[in-house]
Amino acid sequence: MTETPTVTDDSLPYFTRPLFFFDQSRFRRALAEQPVITVFKDAITAANAQFDVRFCEGEDIRALIHERALFVDCLLHYAWYQFDWPKGISLEAVGGYGRCELHPHSDIDLLILLDAGLEESCRENLERFLTLLWDIGLEIGHSVRTVNQCLEIGRSDITVATNLMESRTLVGDANLREQLRAKADTDKLWPADEFFKAKFAEQEQRHEKYKNSEYNLEPNIKNAPGGLRDIQMIGWVAKRFFKVRTLKQLDGKGFFTEEEFSLLQNGEEFLWRVRYGLHMIAKRPEDRLLFDHQRELAKIFGYKDNDENLAVEQFMHKYYRLVMSLRELNDVLLQFLYEAILQRGVKKTVTPINERFQRRDDYIEVAHIYVFEESPSAMLEIFVLMAQNPDIRGVRASTIRLMRENRHLIDESYRTDSRNTGLFLQLFSYPDQLVENLKRMSRYGILGLYLPEFGRVTGQMQHDLFHIYTVDAHTLLLVQNLCNFLLPQAREDYPVAWHVMRRLPKVETLLMAGLYHDIAKGRGGDHSELGAIDAEEFGVRHNLSPRETRLISWLVEKHLLMSSVSQKQDISDPEVIHNFALTVGDQMHLDYLYALTVADINATNPDLWNTWRASLMRTLYLETKRALRRGLENPIDKQDWIEETQQAAIARLNRHNITTEQCDAVWEDVNDEYFLRESFLDIAWHTEAIVQHDDSKGPLILIQETPSKELEGATQIFVRSKGRDNVFAAIASALDLMNLSIQDARIYNSKSGYTLDTFFVLNQDGEPLGTDPAVLKRIHDTLTKELQDTDESQDKTIRRTPRRLKHFTRPTRTIIRNDIISGCTLLEVISPDRPGLLACIGRIFIDFDLHLQNAKIATLGERVEDIFFITDNQGNPLSDPELCKRLQDEICRQLDDRVDQAAGY
Repeated sequence: MTETPTVTDDSLPYFTRPLFFFDQSRFRRALAEQPVITVFKDAITAANAQFDVRFCEGEDIRALIHERALFVDCLLHYAWYQFDWPKGISLEAVGGYGRCELHPHSDIDLLILLDAGLEESCRENLERFLTLLWDIGLEIGHSVRTVNQCLEIGRSDITVATNLMESRTLVGDANLREQLRAKADTDKLWPADEFFKAKFAEQEQRHEKYKNSEYNLEPNIKNAPGGLRDIQMIGWVAKRFFKVRTLKQLDGKGFFTEEEFSLLQNGEEFLWRVRYGLHMIAKRPEDRLLFDHQRELAKIFGYKDNDENLAVEQFMHKYYRLVMSLRELNDVLLQFLYEAILQRGVKKTVTPINERFQRRDDYIEVAHIYVFEESPSAMLEIFVLMAQNPDIRGVRASTIRLMRENRHLIDESYRTDSRNTGLFLQLFSYPDQLVENLKRMSRYGILGLYLPEFGRVTGQMQHDLFHIYTVDAHTLLLVQNLCNFLLPQAREDYPVAWHVMRRLPKVETLLMAGLYHDIAKGRGGDHSELGAIDAEEFGVRHNLSPRETRLISWLVEKHLLMSSVSQKQDISDPEVIHNFALTVGDQMHLDYLYALTVADINATNPDLWNTWRASLMRTLYLETKRALRRGLENPIDKQDWIEETQQAAIARLNRHNITTEQCDAVWEDVNDEYFLRESFLDIAWHTEAIVQHDDSKGPLILIQETPSKELEGATQIFVRSKGRDNVFAAIASALDLMNLSIQDARIYNSKSGYTLDTFFVLNQDGEPLGTDPAVLKRIHDTLTKELQDTDESQDKTIRRTPRRLKHFTRPTRTIIRNDIISGCTLLEVISPDRPGLLACIGRIFIDFDLHLQNAKIATLGERVEDIFFITDNQGNPLSDPELCKRLQDEICRQLDDRVDQAAGY
């Protein structure tokens, strides 16, 4: 606590600027009668409550932000005058506070400016003053410097130099700031060109930190591209170059248009409201739009759930569209300043391209200001020219402005004009430049007008952890992935996709399908079916051949099929492969669909594509390719498959001194399903270990990387045990506690009471476990202990649910049906993910006396979509509707109770 201040009587100077909501006379009387710290704290508490009420009532955010700064000015005025100060010292506001902008928990940046030689005599009062500010709860950042010290530091630190530009005197000797401003504003400190370069480099580093994307799941509204820092960047550079204090003073100087200034102001006001709300909700200086904050802000701002979108999705849609516009404006205005500052006086090389366009050094521009008005098709032609000339770095700011002024000409007749459709199709002939130009078209508002269906999904997000990009960003990333598959390095990273892309009849067709695959998201209904209709209309409008149009439409309609089959069906089953091959029909459709699916998975979430999913996709592709070669009229005979697998396994085992008789003794105990689903390599591995294992020593546990080339990418854990019903639940629980993720599970029950389980697992980084003996021994020992535990019903889950998962608590859904092919009941569980989920489901199966035959595990962001193949205790599918309903109800109840507990409800 601070000592009693030295000045408390009524001789305190008044704070002269009006504060209509603050009774200054009452505050002064309280200072004279009550403890100083208490008076200040009470004033801050009352002001905060009053500001928050006004915010929630929708008051103008600029008034709130500036009045908060004014209120703190008043507090600092009275705090300053609690002490005696000599001449030659002042208190300056710097940074955002220096601009009179203050959010509820923003730092209050202060500079104490003083004459040289006063430091020592003022030291005690400065310490007591700063202690008082901390004691009353102000979040301050401060420095104590002379004018010369400020200049010295400012010469080497661009951030300090920027703060000095925005300083203002709160109290004390105002002459000091005038001295500082006179010296800091000269070109000797930071000449305009050096200032621009430094700030631009600062922005590039900041954008790189956020992967140069406006579209992050939990964006930083201050520092991410299109955020408040981008607006401030424009202000800093423009004010430095034009030597003005505010952007309003630039009106009439040709720096920005009326529309641009309006966007700048409205964008800043929206982001300010969001930031104010974030600080108020978090009760701390928070600039990240975390999921729980997104929901609360959507509610505060009046958004409501509807049939098509959640309230939070509507709010974030507005946010993403706005920051994209602000980033475009940042690009345009900084390019304008680049030319005005760095290119001033530099001779430009102007090269004609055609009668409408020319190059000015590395940028393209219109030949005259009426180009777009006279030839609206030029608004598409400009992007084709950039695709044809990749050394063109971009579009000049003046030409972007002209495009913006004339883009209203893009109407229905424009979209159906053969000149325009032909130009748009030309873009797909340059895959190495395609996405860059589509991004430019989107940023400048051309793409969303030319393809209105694309405009509707621009900035649209889904509130989950699976889709981590907005629909438009995901779409362009998918198209980029397809283009990347053509590059030499893809041969190593995506070998099948690389080979497929090189033999496609027409790559452009696939790129168009990629552009349209998610075009109908957010409309309600099946987006694949609705998108297929849009894709067909696109083909007709662009005069594509009927065959090409049908292919694009088919790819859009089926773009989820291959991923679904690989992850949710048993692709070791020849009937699954045959049915998928029937849907695909021929090798060409398979190739197109494979490339589209791999690109889609990689563009949905970078954590989704791992070695296991890659192996599943590769296996499905290769097995379907074999089925197509064999002929769809000649499906493989299951008995032939079993015999071929057994003979291959015997040949391998004989070389390891395992006799055919020993093999038969082991195999007569398992059913045919085992030989249909397991490779001969795995069967040989299991059989040799079973022959050599002493059952009296407990269960057999084997761990290794998958030996099959087609299923490489995960670690196999094989467990053979007897006398315990809940093996699946026990193993799932143990693996979960070791942070291992189950990707697939195969369960076989032998005639003599043994259970054979194979689990395919990855570590928490989505990688196989490797061959470290210590890691594998720890897993072996943990599983052994778990399987020897006599308490079969206990739930040992102790891991906490990650923060992000707690905010996605949609109810569990189940789907149940009998499957003729497998002879099992298929139970699909769609639920928020959390530790211990599989073990919980396994215990429920035991309670219902059900046998688990197989499981397909799929974790998609914050949710799981797991499929379980189950039978009754006689090995038959479930036939009692009442039993099925009770099973589903119990799974939903237990899993949703776990989610509520994890979220703290």
